[in-house]
Amino acid sequence: MKFAVTVEVRLLPGIADPQGATLERALPALGFDEVAGVRVGKAIRFTISAVDEQTARDRVGELCDLLLANPVMEEVGVTLERVGSVGPTGGKG
Repeated sequence: MKFAVTVEVRLLPGIADPQGATLERALPALGFDEVAGVRVGKAIRFTISAVDEQTARDRVGELCDLLLANPVMEEVGVTLERVGSVGPTGGKG
């Protein structure tokens, strides 16, 4: 089975986010006074082949621990979607 994976990496609460702070300071000058609490993260998307969803999750977790995130400073959210598990979309008839 193949799975489409999205890994979202965010700084842990309490960790300084200079990039987010810079964006937040710039927003009022652009007319976005109502925006606050800006935090910047990263999203990594890829596909993975595995015998089942749990195996895919385990492998993605290993990849995150080894390469994609620093658990001392960052938290990770993982979304998996089986590729090809749904019929054709986007048309009538």
